Amino acid sequence: MIDRIRRVDWIAVGTIMLLVVLSFLFIYSAGYRNNDQGINGMVIRQAVWVLIGLGCYTAAATFDYRKLRSIHWWIYSATLVLLLLVLFIGTSVYGAHRWFSIGGIMVQPSEFGKLAVIFTLAGWLGDPSTDVEELPVFFKAFVLTGIPFLLVVLEPDLGTAIVLIPVLFILLFCAGCSLRPLLTFVGIGVAALLVLIVWLRFFPDTCPFLSEYQKNRILVYLNVTKDPLGAGWNKLQSQIAVGSGGLFGKGYLKGTQNILGFLPRTVAPTDFIYSVVAEETGFAGSLVLLALYTTLIMRCMRAAVRARDRLGRLLAAGISVLIFTHVFVNIAMTVGLMPITGLPLPLMSYGGSFMVSTMIALGLVQSVYLRRRI
Repeated sequence: MIDRIRRVDWIAVGTIMLLVVLSFLFIYSAGYRNNDQGINGMVIRQAVWVLIGLGCYTAAATFDYRKLRSIHWWIYSATLVLLLLVLFIGTSVYGAHRWFSIGGIMVQPSEFGKLAVIFTLAGWLGDPSTDVEELPVFFKAFVLTGIPFLLVVLEPDLGTAIVLIPVLFILLFCAGCSLRPLLTFVGIGVAALLVLIVWLRFFPDTCPFLSEYQKNRILVYLNVTKDPLGAGWNKLQSQIAVGSGGLFGKGYLKGTQNILGFLPRTVAPTDFIYSVVAEETGFAGSLVLLALYTTLIMRCMRAAVRARDRLGRLLAAGISVLIFTHVFVNIAMTVGLMPITGLPLPLMSYGGSFMVSTMIALGLVQSVYLRRRI
């Protein structure tokens, strides 16, 4: 028991706890009103989700990740069933079918779907009998990722679906796949993205592949002055909040964009929590937050390097990419470098399903690290 405790990555645990504490502070700030002395409901609900998440983290860390070899197909199949069911019997919110309402609690299966894809790709590509140099293996990996990708897009939730793309490519690379097909697909993807941008720029009303709100988000990204009081409002106010923070910020609970409601209170605790942090703590506070995420991702990568087998290496690498992608895209969209995608910030943004799924993922990285080579 003492040896097991010594093998725990306490730096990762400490980093997670610091991010969770910051989450409480800034979710409270995002819902703060002048002279408000009470604790808002979001903070209380977030505390409940964190406690559940910590329980899941502990269980996942204790769980021997090598058992995923025999159950990852079952997890993958169950996830596909949930992603199908949510399209037909899921709760509709603003026309999107992304959640199950269970006793008043909203559960988003796509958050757990991302983990299922990582488990299956890591388990299958990590199997010694899988020859990653064979072209059919390459295409099968795309099919395994493409099915949940399409189901999530249909919800519609393009932002969450896109996260699966870097996860797929990095896992194929780490598994030893040849660079030529990977680079070929990257080139095709970049070319398709450029065509889409040009198409939307000149023929926005004729694009059949995107919903109206998705088109508006891309058009606003290309030109924020197109609809500053409508689709461009969140992006514009987020940039003002981040930029107005200056070097050391306006002070905790003193962010005017947030307190006065220019940064909408419906999104400030979720997708735009970084904007609240940047406005109140400035560039210095943002650097501290980025340092915490860098530390967490590096510890995940360290677990991948020290893993006992290929399954552990791929599992930790896939989760590292998942966390990095969320952090990169979320912060990039809040400062205007990427279109608004709705991706939350790990361990910081308000939300139950994402908090629990993130804790499970990090717990499995800890499981890999506990069983590492010495």
